Amino acid sequence: QLQLVESGGGLVQPGGSLRLSCAASGLSFDYYYIGWFRQAPGKEREGVACITNGGVATTYADSVKGRFTISRDNAKNTGYLQMNSLKPDDTATYYCAARRINRPGSLQAMCAQSVDMDIWGKGTLVTVSS
Repeated sequence: QLQLVESGGGLVQPGGSLRLSCAASGLSFDYYYIGWFRQAPGKEREGVACITNGGVATTYADSVKGRFTISRDNAKNTGYLQMNSLKPDDTATYYCAARRINRPGSLQAMCAQSVDMDIWGKGTLVTVSS
């Protein structure tokens, strides 16, 4: 069974840090690009950060550049999102998603439009508040 499970969310004060994890099972993890997306109440889903299957290339939303870092460990079938200098505007449910590498389209387009994703996790809530 193909599955992505996010963890690491929680309540953090502004300026704090969290690291989200995305554990994959039932798939050849290194055959997939992965991305982190978020959705706040009343807002559209937003692509936060994405990474290629080998981890060589990454892309970030302008709103998180310099604060968030995406990475992956294919040996552990796990992706990560390190979030530093968190702001109240970062409050959202964060989702991990994966797309097979043989689908058309660039990493940047995948991240911006979240189209043709093959698998989605159920999300983890991040709340940034004092």
